[in-house]
Amino acid sequence: MINRFILFSLLIFLFASGHGQKRSKDQLPKMMFGDTSRIGVPFAKDPYVIRFQGKYLMYYSIPPYKDKSNPVQGWGVGIAESRDLNNWKKIGEITPDGEYEKKGLAAPCALVIDNQINLFYQTYGNGTKDAICHAVSKDGIHFSRNETNPVFHPTGSWNCGRAIDAEVFKFKDKYLLYFATRDVDFKIQLQGVAFAPSNTTFSRDQWTQLTDSPILKPEYPWEGACIEAAALVQQGDWLYMFYAGAYNNNPQQIGVAKSNDGISWKKLSNKPFLANGNPGEWNYSESGHPHLFKDEDGRTYLFYQGNNDNGKTWFISKVEVKWKMDGPYLDPN
Repeated sequence: MINRFILFSLLIFLFASGHGQKRSKDQLPKMMFGDTSRIGVPFAKDPYVIRFQGKYLMYYSIPPYKDKSNPVQGWGVGIAESRDLNNWKKIGEITPDGEYEKKGLAAPCALVIDNQINLFYQTYGNGTKDAICHAVSKDGIHFSRNETNPVFHPTGSWNCGRAIDAEVFKFKDKYLLYFATRDVDFKIQLQGVAFAPSNTTFSRDQWTQLTDSPILKPEYPWEGACIEAAALVQQGDWLYMFYAGAYNNNPQQIGVAKSNDGISWKKLSNKPFLANGNPGEWNYSESGHPHLFKDEDGRTYLFYQGNNDNGKTWFISKVEVKWKMDGPYLDPN
């Protein structure tokens, strides 16, 4: 049988060759995951990885079916399984359920609490009315929705009322919910934060918005008009947020900010932490929508999406993040 890595390499080459870009195998990372089940070409975005019952699970966004006669409509969430964080096999999907999800769901975030998976995700395609939803599962595949869905949307004159790209992270005695929203003109993507108490069921009435202004907003040229997709990890007493700057394929790239309270954040650089690739590389159009996974051995991995054809295809890959006293770094080797 042909090695899976060779198949992926061939696939990348075929897509790139249509744009005058050739590549060799040594330009490809060890992990290259693309879900072909819905539109016939690799398309997987917005990764989120957890360890659950002795294996790794990855939740990610998948587009509407190319076949419009398919009874499943709208965006969905794919589920893949791995034993080594490099090789992934799709094992399921989460599809729209209920009036508020009928146009689709996307951008998952997963937390393991008391041997159950709590999934947070956004509704899709509703403009200013998109909001954060919640569901739970005992097996990681079949989910029961929160009866109060959608559970969160922001308030205040600084935003349009929309909430997407949920990141829920337990810090000290509370759960922090980071979300992306837009200004009232629906042009600039901003970051906000809310919280729920440690004994929460994550229902709608248990979330409290913490600020009346954005906690992060675009300010550097590479960030364009967008800060989104917060991804948190705690190292010692500090929280680090990996975030996406600029809208998709502009190119979107990944930055890092630091906080000791989860509310006030300081960006670590005016340049991206993980940039898009060079011409001819698989992620030339972007390296975006980060997720920071901390494994049981303490090693941390940055999962992200990328492509080199301005969004006709989307792959998910990863790189290990290492740490020193002043923050994260990538091994140049």
